[in-house]
Amino acid sequence: MIQPIKHPQPEISTCDPVWNAVQRDAETMRLEEPALSSLLQENVLGRPTFEAALAARIAAKLHVNEMKEASLRESFSQILYEAPEIGEKARADIVAVYERDPACTTYIQPLLFFKAFMALQASRIAHSLWTNGRKPFAQFLQMRIAEIFALDIHPGARIGKGIMIDHGTGVVIGETAVVGDDVSILHGVTLGGTGKEDGDRHPKIGDGVLIGAGASILGNIRVGNCSRVGAGSVVLDHVPPCKTVAGVPARIVGDAGCAHPSQSMDHTLAFDSGAWFDAGGGI
Repeated sequence: MIQPIKHPQPEISTCDPVWNAVQRDAETMRLEEPALSSLLQENVLGRPTFEAALAARIAAKLHVNEMKEASLRESFSQILYEAPEIGEKARADIVAVYERDPACTTYIQPLLFFKAFMALQASRIAHSLWTNGRKPFAQFLQMRIAEIFALDIHPGARIGKGIMIDHGTGVVIGETAVVGDDVSILHGVTLGGTGKEDGDRHPKIGDGVLIGAGASILGNIRVGNCSRVGAGSVVLDHVPPCKTVAGVPARIVGDAGCAHPSQSMDHTLAFDSGAWFDAGGGI
């Protein structure tokens, strides 16, 4: 167990509400559950910044004998220092999870316990490596993320901020996929290729999109801003903004139902028998 760091708190702490909330939650959790004191000290209370905590937690989860935890932690800390946008996006992701996932009741839970959040942050580090020409290290992280967290996110994928991946098991995001801001993705979602294309071959997901569990969006197609993709759907064509698509293959079955579907997390479909049967549904 490491000892608390004694140097002055960095300047960012005075204007970093997410980190401050995580620290408060850690203190409360330590009082309520002393058995977790070492975990909290190692990952939060003994770390001077949010970035330091993030680097420590990811390194603790992904290290192997060939890549020691301390070495990974040092590498991740350097990457987070050189690419401050990673920390900014991670903060937005924590807020998104806290606001959208009813299972999340504190700001510290994603950092300690939610594998989809951790996989996403690790993939952000891998993306930085990928775009800076360090592709073997990026691919090592992709492999470890898939092994440990059961999400396969290619380091070439570009992912915005305020992302909530719920549960996360089985999520696959391809190399040329683009995910906008404020997107919510449930488990088993594939943003993949059709197998017939080379080059730019993966979906482009707009801002504010909600993608239901088990949905597959395939090919270099766009899902417009603030649209919804129904659970289990297979999307092969472009989706206009503010629409709901469902079925196999997916078709438009109505409007999105609200201005911000990724935030409302409302998966219900207004029943329109004609549209539903046209989309491949039925009893």
